[in-house]
Amino acid sequence: MKALVFDFDGTIIDSEQAIYDSWQAVFQEHGAHLSVETWLPLIGTFEIPFDPILHLEEQLGRSVDREAVDQKQRELEKKLVGKLAAMPGVEAYIREAKDAGLKLAVASSSSSRWVKGHLDRLGLLESFPIIVTREMVEKTKPDPALFRHAVELLQVEPGDAIAIEDSLHGVVAAKGAGLWALAVPGGLTRGLDFSLADLRVESLADLSLVDLLSYARKTSKAYGSGYGQGLPSSSK
Repeated sequence: MKALVFDFDGTIIDSEQAIYDSWQAVFQEHGAHLSVETWLPLIGTFEIPFDPILHLEEQLGRSVDREAVDQKQRELEKKLVGKLAAMPGVEAYIREAKDAGLKLAVASSSSSRWVKGHLDRLGLLESFPIIVTREMVEKTKPDPALFRHAVELLQVEPGDAIAIEDSLHGVVAAKGAGLWALAVPGGLTRGLDFSLADLRVESLADLSLVDLLSYARKTSKAYGSGYGQGLPSSSK
């Protein structure tokens, strides 16, 4: 294994939960509800058309001041996301990857401004010389284009790279591009079926990078994709 390719939202920071919470607060303010089931298909992709304000209006049976609703949501989102630190284990993985000589990249369905802005806020921007975002491809996840472009820029074979993802769309994209996939579900995605991933853990803090690399090398050679869902025995 020669590279790690991180997803951003929900993987490096828990922005997926914060964004959902900001919309949920707006819905509740209007006496409505945005269900997790409605939101889940949107996590990790920009390919599914969804207008949350229209969804709000449909629940209320009337129109709302779209500009005011949008502004309120953005203010709440900025407040919530702006407080987020890196997810547990992320910074340790970055340090250990650098020490091991691994290449690092981010592949995100979000915008470059969003990803780079928050990486800079966290002091992690310089850790990722390769950042692939939605402006650089025709389709976002679950299409494999983001991961394909990332490994091209990293100059590694897809099978020599590990994708780290919190969403099902992301895992589908990573496997479609030929990467070894580690699923690290967040609060919103924890109930999804990640059997397509090569390994699932509840947090990066639960598994050292050394153990991950050892397990990935072993399973990619001996079993191919879609092998384990449990931790390597040395890390349980």
